[in-house]
Amino acid sequence: MACLFRRTIAAKLSRTLQQPEELLLPALSAVPVFKKQQTPDFKLSVSVLRLNGILPLTEDIQLQTEDLSRQLKPDNVVEHICAGSGAVNFTINRKHLVQKVLEPFESDTDTAFGLNSELLNRLNRGTTLVEYSSPNIAKKFHAGHLRSTIIGNFIANLKQALGNEVIRMNYLGDWGMQFGLLGAGFTQFGSYSKLRDNPLQHLFEVYVQVNREAEHNDDLRHKARDFFRKLEEGDTEAMSLWQCFRDITVEEYQHVYKRLGVHFDVYSGESLHQKQAQEVIEKLQSRGLLKTTEKGTGVVDLSISGDMSNVCTVLRSDGTTLYITRDIAAAIDRKDRYKFTEMIYVTDKSQANHFQQLFQILSALGHPWAESCRHVPFGLVKGMKTRTGEVVFLEDVLDEARTRMLHNMNQSKTTKELEDPEDTAEKVGLSALIVQDFKGPLQSDYSFDWDRILQAQGDTGVFLQYTHARLCSLLQKNNELEAAHFYPSLLDEPSAISVVQHLLRYDEVLCQSSQDLQPKHLVNFLLKLCHLTASAHRELPVKGSPVEVAQARRLLFKGSCSVLANGMKLLGITPVQKM
Repeated sequence: MACLFRRTIAAKLSRTLQQPEELLLPALSAVPVFKKQQTPDFKLSVSVLRLNGILPLTEDIQLQTEDLSRQLKPDNVVEHICAGSGAVNFTINRKHLVQKVLEPFESDTDTAFGLNSELLNRLNRGTTLVEYSSPNIAKKFHAGHLRSTIIGNFIANLKQALGNEVIRMNYLGDWGMQFGLLGAGFTQFGSYSKLRDNPLQHLFEVYVQVNREAEHNDDLRHKARDFFRKLEEGDTEAMSLWQCFRDITVEEYQHVYKRLGVHFDVYSGESLHQKQAQEVIEKLQSRGLLKTTEKGTGVVDLSISGDMSNVCTVLRSDGTTLYITRDIAAAIDRKDRYKFTEMIYVTDKSQANHFQQLFQILSALGHPWAESCRHVPFGLVKGMKTRTGEVVFLEDVLDEARTRMLHNMNQSKTTKELEDPEDTAEKVGLSALIVQDFKGPLQSDYSFDWDRILQAQGDTGVFLQYTHARLCSLLQKNNELEAAHFYPSLLDEPSAISVVQHLLRYDEVLCQSSQDLQPKHLVNFLLKLCHLTASAHRELPVKGSPVEVAQARRLLFKGSCSVLANGMKLLGITPVQKM
């Protein structure tokens, strides 16, 4: 495993530089594999040693690199050491490398590969609360909530795999004046039978109708304000109707979440923090943080110089609270309730200023844990359409992905072998959506293209699934080759070594992903693993090879298949065994 080799190299460096191994390990990393080019296995960054004060900054970095390279002597594990550009390169004995990397896959308990690395032991572990998805109740699930849902799911999966206790929270938009409109509108235009038959569609129709009517109907606007006032006062009849809307919405959303392979531990919402929001206002007043403007609104001055150049409104002139006031109350309540070590909010990048203000106000209120809160922003998806036109609802996107994927599978005549072609098409179509979304930096906008994302070749989710299914087939067809022992010296071909070298990087990729919460590192690692495995599969046949050679090659492909499957699950993708 990578950590064993890093530790071996660090021990060698420690003796030469007279420094503790722990100070040297951060400068060591596995070398990325380049196709058709032999590379060393690990490199030592000399610039990191200089920045950490282990080597002087005043001397020439290349001379330091070459001098250190000469001082380090190869042994039976590290068989070659040479100077590169600002880095010392290390090549591990090939037999030893193959044996240690593939050993975990000899048994069927290989799901911890990479996750039990000492590199990950340095990460802080505790309770992580992830707030994601967060749609508005009484509305069908909009396609715009897809990114928050799948990104949040990835972060929760990753944090859990790395040993954290994870709380998956869906913070519903379930309060505000729009529910006054909906309540008044349902009283006038609603039908309980239609609500039972097609709940969200009916509520959507009522909401559209009441908004249209309210534009020129003062009486209806007054009724909407009156209904929301009753909600805030806890009126039994109004609360009963609102609760009905909320329960129906959650139940409907759960069908969509099931299709996405997403679940939540807690369904929270703004409504739960109404009274606490008033307590926040009182705390801001008592600390002298609440200012009143000429218009009568309550604001918090966040400017550095205290000149009111950067204020955050927390109270309307009529005394009612705002979204951010409820967010402050929610954060304080969550800390008290869940004792989280970190809290992560996943929303689009337009809310970056909102969260910056939220964290500043929490700090000003004397909550040092505000520093453990972070916002993961993401960009917009452009041009997401179905054959019928512009996409509005997420289920339309999922249906379209399944339909198009099923068509592609029918064209390639693979559906006859499948027990449930539609289910496979659903899983593969979803993986296409996820990989397209995760390939680049989350903050970037991207243009959506059905034809591109559903390609079986190239860097797509379909390619990941195709490679996994192909490996599953290979392993199943050669099941009799499962061996109690394998001979690592029989895997000395460049294509086999490239796969093994690439697997060395898995724990580093997980570590990097956990720090910046970007899924692109894992996606690109898995895509490259598929390309390298495809090359090895072409060049290293299992069937027809001598038994011991075939056993060794099967183990190599078993390792690839295992890491691919586990990585896909972290991304929120269900691997298929046939397609």
